[in-house]
Amino acid sequence: MALPKIGNKAPTFTLKDQQGDNQNLKDYLGSVVVLYFYPKAMTPGCTVQACGIRDSARALNKLDIKVLGVSIDAFPRLAKFAQRDKLNFTLLSDEDHKIADKYDVWGLKKFMGREYMGLKRTTFIIDKEGRLRHIIEKVKTKTHHDDVMSWIKDNLK
Repeated sequence: MALPKIGNKAPTFTLKDQQGDNQNLKDYLGSVVVLYFYPKAMTPGCTVQACGIRDSARALNKLDIKVLGVSIDAFPRLAKFAQRDKLNFTLLSDEDHKIADKYDVWGLKKFMGREYMGLKRTTFIIDKEGRLRHIIEKVKTKTHHDDVMSWIKDNLK
């Protein structure tokens, strides 16, 4: 498999959010969407990344940017994550990694010499018409929110 192609429609999906409600990507047409995949809720790097987005809510809202964070965690764990860190955006549960497979972000990872299958930290920026405009494969958790907003300001606004 390969990453979705820039300029094509973003692969659609329906996933459960942190409340257990279904969210469909099509429901976000008309807004810029930051769809970011992260390995595991409540881990240090994922928390830093999520809190950066949380703290940028005012700037994101001003630009009409909707953020969807996707992990393979079950929605009750996502609810805990959102509550613990006062997250103000939507978290989605892809437990069977079907959507991660569609976006080609499920694969072999290495950590401390160990290889395993997991979710690759990757961000997709989708325009108001639902087209994939940019992919960030080398995500820096500490600056992710700034990197995303800078790209959108420079390229979509």
